[in-house]
Amino acid sequence: MTIDPLVLMTDVEQATENLLRAAQALDDAVIGEPSALPGWTVGHVLTHLARNAEAYTNLLVWARTGVETPAYASTAARNAAIEAGAGRPLAEQLADLRAAHERFADAAASMPAAAWTFRYPSIVPTAAVVPWARLREVEVHHVDLGRGYTPADWSDAFALRLLREIAGDLPASAPAMVLHPAGVDHSITLGAPGATAPVIGGPTRSIAAWLAGRADGTDLTVSPDGELPQPARWK
Repeated sequence: MTIDPLVLMTDVEQATENLLRAAQALDDAVIGEPSALPGWTVGHVLTHLARNAEAYTNLLVWARTGVETPAYASTAARNAAIEAGAGRPLAEQLADLRAAHERFADAAASMPAAAWTFRYPSIVPTAAVVPWARLREVEVHHVDLGRGYTPADWSDAFALRLLREIAGDLPASAPAMVLHPAGVDHSITLGAPGATAPVIGGPTRSIAAWLAGRADGTDLTVSPDGELPQPARWK
């Protein structure tokens, strides 16, 4: 998958439209039902996605103007906003999410080329990574709605990039293993494996979903034969 932020924004647009189209077909009562994320309802997931779009809009404004604009005022403020919006009717949730996405898209379209190289003191390394971060949020949390969209619906390019990102973010203490996604020439090594490190094989989407805590790995293989190791918790 390209790192070109403008090309990634096309993927963000498509992923968001897919999510909105799927959510529009739901009954209003679904808002209060549990999502696939422990402790969160469908309404929590949708509200988080709207607030996350605003957070990333703030980061793009910061990169374009040079005026410090944090993603969220604080962790407490982020959590409070999600709780406050989680119980709203479905139509209000979707209108909010669409409007937040459009503001994010407008912010991306307003970025001069040089602004994409802006480096933040923390969060994401450069502004060019923000569209990928948003795409990841939309695709993973679409699965978290628990309403029919699964990792099997991810594109190969998205799944491979997610897999590589998670593998690169895991601590050195993570269980040693070698990942061998089907159709990928080079394996991915986690931890500090020795001769006994298991080799995990299977579809790229399945390995990525397993590492992300969105699948149980039942369709993966382990060599030598044995149980799947427990992957380190992903954010």
